[in-house]
Amino acid sequence: MSSSVPGTFPLPSSKYDLSTYSGRVKHCAEVSDPRMLLTSDAQLTEAKSLVSLYRTGKLTTPTPEFWKAKKQLDSTLHPDTGDKVFLPFRMSCCVISNLFVCVGMMTPGLGTAGTVFWQWANQSLNVAINSANANKSHAMSTQQLIINYSAAVTASCGVAVGFNKILPKLKNISVNTRVVLGRLIPFSAVVSAGIVNVFLMRSEELKKGIHVYNPDDMDGEPLGVSKKAAFVAVGETAASRVINATPIMVIPPMLLLALQKNTLKNASFIKQQAVSLGLITLTSFIALPFALGVFPQYETLHKASLEPEIQQKMNEKGISKVVFNRGM
Repeated sequence: MSSSVPGTFPLPSSKYDLSTYSGRVKHCAEVSDPRMLLTSDAQLTEAKSLVSLYRTGKLTTPTPEFWKAKKQLDSTLHPDTGDKVFLPFRMSCCVISNLFVCVGMMTPGLGTAGTVFWQWANQSLNVAINSANANKSHAMSTQQLIINYSAAVTASCGVAVGFNKILPKLKNISVNTRVVLGRLIPFSAVVSAGIVNVFLMRSEELKKGIHVYNPDDMDGEPLGVSKKAAFVAVGETAASRVINATPIMVIPPMLLLALQKNTLKNASFIKQQAVSLGLITLTSFIALPFALGVFPQYETLHKASLEPEIQQKMNEKGISKVVFNRGM
């Protein structure tokens, strides 16, 4: 984010302690706050001006107004480029963007065509979010984007359709178990394809590495490009996608299944979908900060875990660890 606001004084990462899980959860709750979608260009300009006062040393102590301005910038701008992230793909819009796709995927009895459509829609959205919020050390060509997008969609649809074909052939399970497994098929497809999606869409980082920085000079020149840091960044992001999908894709369908046995037993399809939407919305807003906060956005690696050429530069500067943007 600081790349969008010039100055010599480093910004505090957060008003919360990001070395603790609870601090990261609170920070991620702010970054993913949907109210930040209402930030206008004028408010963004005003926020940059206020943050600039800190970056230039004219403001020495963070004020409530400073933290509000930083929150607006953190939730709107990409931390590597300083450019605005396209609104539907910002973390503050993540829950809203995913709501109807999740409801569609978890609709019972979709059939092959419906399953393929909603898995395609979900992976298309995931590709856009992963691309918009990835570490920007290396740009991905249009050809690479198309190839990786096609592979991610194929993986998602293949898993979902494959499980739907296998489930009726399982003979030695009860009817209730069969119903439960059927409701969890979208979860299986989303998790497996989500991992593939992240690794494919950020494959350039794994091939070429990402920039790592001196923790005391994050706005300065990078110490180098590290493939080992890239593997940590992409791996942790893939894991966070699984952690985020688990409560959203498991809790609402299981609760809806229980409600359909009593409260919603004779309810119309529209009413059941409305309840499903409400359950997904509530679970998503609660779960997202906890999932995003599992791993810090700015991760660190110690010298022994890095490439020899970076270790040499670290020795010259007398530092024992580096920091890098994991991406979201």
